[in-house]
Amino acid sequence: MINMGTLKRLSAIIGLVVCASGLAIANSGSAPAVSADEALQKLMDGNKHYVEGQMTACKQSDASARAALATSQKPYAIILSCSDSRVPPEIIFDKGLGELFVIRVAGNIPDPIVLGSIEYAAEHLGTPLIMVLGHERCGAVTATVNAKGKPEGNIGAIVKAINPAVKAAIKECDACKGVKKCKETKNAELVECAIGMNMKMVAASLTKKSSVLKHLADQGKLKIVTAKYDLDDGTVTVTK
Repeated sequence: MINMGTLKRLSAIIGLVVCASGLAIANSGSAPAVSADEALQKLMDGNKHYVEGQMTACKQSDASARAALATSQKPYAIILSCSDSRVPPEIIFDKGLGELFVIRVAGNIPDPIVLGSIEYAAEHLGTPLIMVLGHERCGAVTATVNAKGKPEGNIGAIVKAINPAVKAAIKECDACKGVKKCKETKNAELVECAIGMNMKMVAASLTKKSSVLKHLADQGKLKIVTAKYDLDDGTVTVTK
């Protein structure tokens, strides 16, 4: 027979369990654990680890981490990056399971499916930061700069999407001002300028094409930045 003291202790334990469960449920839909600025700092700190060869995230992405994330996720940064095999966000930012919500597509092009993916993370997961991550010597931008005629297959869709950035770069790039046939005479400089212009235009388009993202940004719940990855030394530089 259970005495009164034992019943009281059991009631207290049950109360604590219920309370803890309630907190867990509440936290699953609450505000993000970090701010947009803190998320950005986490990314830059991780990139520093990567550049210095002091990476730790892989060791932390073990079975226990996998189990903890099996039923929920709370990524603090959305990375819209190029598909280039040399620019994997989880590696260059030294991040493990559950930290980054990554969308990779050639040239960082935000088509409706990409926008929907970003909206999901920003609105439903509460992720406070979007980084549009371009990179040095981007193949998609280079192909657009050098395109002659209509490219074969669906690559034409990529060229079409990036072409406005190339046209803007020809007009605004310092290396092209006063230079005839800039594509031929200043090709490398034009490509880098177009990469930056494409990042800028993509970032600006996110809130123009998505009322969801605009609403979150207007409320101060979402920050959008652009950054560029250096293929040679591994550094990421925030450009906006």
